[in-house]
Amino acid sequence: MNQLFYENTAKSDYATIFFAEYDDRTRQLRYSNCGHPPAFLLWRDDTLERLEPTSTVMGLFEEWDCAIEERQLYPGDILVLYTDGATESLNLAGEEFGEERLLEAVRQYRELSSPELLAAVKDQLRQFSPHEQADDITFIVAKCT
Repeated sequence: MNQLFYENTAKSDYATIFFAEYDDRTRQLRYSNCGHPPAFLLWRDDTLERLEPTSTVMGLFEEWDCAIEERQLYPGDILVLYTDGATESLNLAGEEFGEERLLEAVRQYRELSSPELLAAVKDQLRQFSPHEQADDITFIVAKCT
């Protein structure tokens, strides 16, 4: 994928990607984070692990290597993926929503179902930053049951 991107885009173009696969039977998460904002893995005991990049961005370099990490999940664990458009959303005072506000919202609503948790976080972001967004905003919330 990196080779195709590298060969078919401008020299300064690149992409960040978070790719994950989850096996519901074994509760095993495998992922690669290629320069994307770190996903949050909020463990059932409320401790946080940031799934930091395992590789650099795609498309900038012809030679590129990507590591795959694994995590064992348990009931009550929550995985949160987001784009920087969410954390970089500005309020009227010019402050960013940021990772800490996002994490606090997830912790506050962690007992809700995934769709309800997602809606609650989205509502908090809209209240914080009510004007039209300058960047895309994507959230994915997955709860291990």
